[in-house]
Amino acid sequence: MTSAPAIGFEYRPSRRFAQALAAVALLGCLSVVLCALSWWLKGLLLAGVLVATGGAIGKLLGSPVTATGWSSDSGWVLHLHSHEDVPATLASFRVLGTWVWLRLVTAEHGIHVLLLLPDNSDTDIRRRLRMRLATLQPGEALPRL
Repeated sequence: MTSAPAIGFEYRPSRRFAQALAAVALLGCLSVVLCALSWWLKGLLLAGVLVATGGAIGKLLGSPVTATGWSSDSGWVLHLHSHEDVPATLASFRVLGTWVWLRLVTAEHGIHVLLLLPDNSDTDIRRRLRMRLATLQPGEALPRL
C-alpha cells in the first residue's frame, strides 16, 4: 500500500473543527467576563478573542483548495476553486491519531494548510496518506523554509 502510485482526494474545510474553535472562544469569553478585571480591560480582551477567533475560522473555511493529489512521480498538486491545478511542495505534516495536518507551499499562492478529519475526509484516504507519510525519510520532500 505504501507504494501506491497516487493518492487523490477532494477537500472541504472541517465544519466540526470550526464549531470546536467557536466553542473554545465562547469559553474564553465567559472566563473574561467572570474574571476580576476592570470593564475596559474586559472589553479589550473580549474584542481580541473575537477578532482572533473570527480570523482563524475565516481562514479555515476560506480555503481555496477543492482537491489534492500526491503522485510518487510528480509530487503534490492542488486543484483550486478557480479550476487551476497548481504544483505544491509538502513543507510539513503532523499525524495526530487519525487526523492528518498537511502544510503545502505553492510558488504562486503561498502556504495552504489542510486539516483532514473524520467529517471532511474518508477514513481510507487518511489511512493511506498516513502510511505514505510514514515512509518519508527525515528531510525528504520537506525543504527548509
